[in-house]
Amino acid sequence: MPILQPERLKDEAFLDSLRAWHAEIGVVAAYGKILPAAVLGMPPLGLLNVHASLLPRYRGAAPVHRAVMAGDAETGISIMRIVQALDAGGVFATAVRPIGPDDTSAEVEHDLARIGAGLLLDTLDRITSGQAHETPQDETAATYAPRLRKEEGAIDWRWDAARIHNLVRGLQPWPLAWTSIEGRRLIVLRTRRVTEPLEAVLQPGAIAATTRDAVRVQTGAGFVDVLTVQPEGRRVMSAREFAVGHLAGRGLRFEPPPEPASGAGGDVPR
Repeated sequence: MPILQPERLKDEAFLDSLRAWHAEIGVVAAYGKILPAAVLGMPPLGLLNVHASLLPRYRGAAPVHRAVMAGDAETGISIMRIVQALDAGGVFATAVRPIGPDDTSAEVEHDLARIGAGLLLDTLDRITSGQAHETPQDETAATYAPRLRKEEGAIDWRWDAARIHNLVRGLQPWPLAWTSIEGRRLIVLRTRRVTEPLEAVLQPGAIAATTRDAVRVQTGAGFVDVLTVQPEGRRVMSAREFAVGHLAGRGLRFEPPPEPASGAGGDVPR
């Protein structure tokens, strides 16, 4: 298939090539630039977007990550019409995908890609046969999923256990959650919430115990089991393996981020 990769979508040579296809309809997926009116108005049946949320919830650049970080129980795919406003067009079809308590953003995105492909093909068939129904979005219910920032990965152990666990699984595969110990950065790749009631007697970030498969850490409310880590400049390893070489008998604790995180304990930004 021919591939066009223009530096600017308003480039006349690109627009001429696009017109020459006489396309009836267009599809956009994972494209981060605003489409100019010349492109939007070209196909007579318009342009569709495969968006990884249940619109109008989580419009914007990082819908899957924000849903996982917020601890949502489900997300999904929306096939929507592209208009000259951020993810605000009418929705033709949706599909729901539950989010398990330990699912990462990478795992959810992988599933949504498969679900979205099938839903897109079905929607295209219904549009071209005149059987599709387009539902306007409820603007009053819209929330936003801003682009991820690298500094969001800093773990503040004063947060509660659920928020820390959701941060770790939500910031994959980038920018990843991290903490520090003895001034060295430690990427935290997998965690598990501790469900049994335990008395909080330590400072947030303190190593409460080393179990058979984890390092148990005190948070601002509850405990988190750290399962998999990557020390700075080294390979990925189990937290227990890391503990044997770095934590045994030393009473260390994970350090707070360099600057206190804003709104500690509050809601994940929407």
